[in-house]
Amino acid sequence: MHFLLIYDYIPEILERRGAFRAEHLALARQYQDRNELLLGGVLTEPVDSAILLFQGEGPGGAEAFAKADPYVRNGLVTRWQVRQWMTVVGRDAASPA
Repeated sequence: MHFLLIYDYIPEILERRGAFRAEHLALARQYQDRNELLLGGVLTEPVDSAILLFQGEGPGGAEAFAKADPYVRNGLVTRWQVRQWMTVVGRDAASPA
């Protein structure tokens, strides 16, 4: 199954993330190495949100990531949510149609 972790950022995210970016990316690489995090990145113009694509049996991996993320712990993320994404088209679709 696929899950989207969706972040809403503070307006000053680009100016304030520097102190936490290395730790944030290290955490992302840990999840990537375990094959839980497939893709992640910021939405641009404006930079106000990010989306991370996880895979697993349930939402636990994405939720654990958010709770451990220094961006969340240090107030750079104003709101986050995990949503199941029923992928039906594409080489890696979880529920091919």
